[in-house]
Amino acid sequence: MTAADAVGAVATNTADTADTAGVANGAPRRRPEAPAQPEAAPQETAPASAAARAPESVPAPPTYAPAVAARPDPVAAVPWGVRVAAEAGWRLLVLAGTLWVLAKAITTVSLVVLAFVAALLITALLQPTVAWLRQRKVPRGPATALTFIGGFVVMGLVGWFVVWQVQDNIDSVSSRIQEGITELKGWLLKSPFHVTESQINHIAKNLQDAIGANTEAITSAGLEGVTVVLEVFTGILLAMFTTLFLLYDGRRIWEWTLKLVPGAAREGVAGAGPRAWRTLTAYIRGTVLVALIDAIFIGIGLYFLDVPLAVPLAVFIFLFAFIPLIGAVVSGALACVVALVTQGVFTALLVLAVVLAVNQIESHVLQPFILGRAVRVHPLAVILSVAAGSLIAGIGGAVVAVPLVAVTNTVVGYLRSYSREQALRMTVPPRGATAIAVAPTRPPRHRESPTEE
Repeated sequence: MTAADAVGAVATNTADTADTAGVANGAPRRRPEAPAQPEAAPQETAPASAAARAPESVPAPPTYAPAVAARPDPVAAVPWGVRVAAEAGWRLLVLAGTLWVLAKAITTVSLVVLAFVAALLITALLQPTVAWLRQRKVPRGPATALTFIGGFVVMGLVGWFVVWQVQDNIDSVSSRIQEGITELKGWLLKSPFHVTESQINHIAKNLQDAIGANTEAITSAGLEGVTVVLEVFTGILLAMFTTLFLLYDGRRIWEWTLKLVPGAAREGVAGAGPRAWRTLTAYIRGTVLVALIDAIFIGIGLYFLDVPLAVPLAVFIFLFAFIPLIGAVVSGALACVVALVTQGVFTALLVLAVVLAVNQIESHVLQPFILGRAVRVHPLAVILSVAAGSLIAGIGGAVVAVPLVAVTNTVVGYLRSYSREQALRMTVPPRGATAIAVAPTRPPRHRESPTEE
């Protein structure tokens, strides 16, 4: 070690001793000054340049500056009613689009849909007979065959009887219609409406000209009628085969249909199906019975009033009774027109009185007693459903509309009750003192006296 090094070490030890003594005496310790550094190299100035590039902190606003409120969440800014309306609106749009697509699909295959629905209605009418035969130990195949053949034979005989009656009485009805027109013309000439014979002849000439001008349209309509007859025949065959399979294998078809339902909803749909079928069966039975009573009583009235075609008119009244509200009006108007043309104004008024009396008895006595609460539908729902069904699918849609609404009402009511019951099952039951507080208690029993036995 050189002399310079020895002197430097002694100076360092002396400085450390002085610092230690200063700390012991309470004086602040002074750090030794760093020796003068030579000029730094470029790489040693990198931290300084990074510190220079660091963003400067934003100073706080002064205390006298006004406070700026924070903007609310856009969802919270929308009123609750508007939010509910928007949520319901787009869901209604989705439902409307679904119904529109479904209506288009039904319109495309309307023949198949109507045939299937007709088969359902006929099956609901004939299935109790199959069940009755099965209870009498008749095998399923023969019971189904007997019911199917008997049902369609009866319906075919009714149609044949109507056609036979019309053909048998068409000549006499035509002559009576001509006499009735002559009598009506004479009544108009003597009436207080001041109708002249030239005006009546002018109206008749206009009708003849209209028929002659539209001969081509009538011919084309007749050709289209041939197509309609073929479609009707195809629909009848399809309905017959569908009815046969529904009568024979309806339970298996329903069980297979349940497999297409999602598992979460399968139990509810399985419970709603039998209730919907009972509603449909009750509706068909009640409607057939009410229509039969209407046809019998109105037919008896027409027979005693000597109105021609009384039996065919009664059959038409029976068939039109399956169209609620509208069917009674159309069939009654047809009977009144036939009575007016063939028997005169007085007989037509009597027929109108008979029709109105039977319809009133049907509305206030027969339907509430026979149909009961099983298929009770509000009259407004009946009118709207019949109108919508007739617009969508004509007469077939009008016939199907009311039972469809009744079945839908039953299914929706059951599913609502089922979902409420499931929600109550999933709730955690109360415990402890809360369970005792909410537990049902019996009312206090009346203490009987010894003489009360």
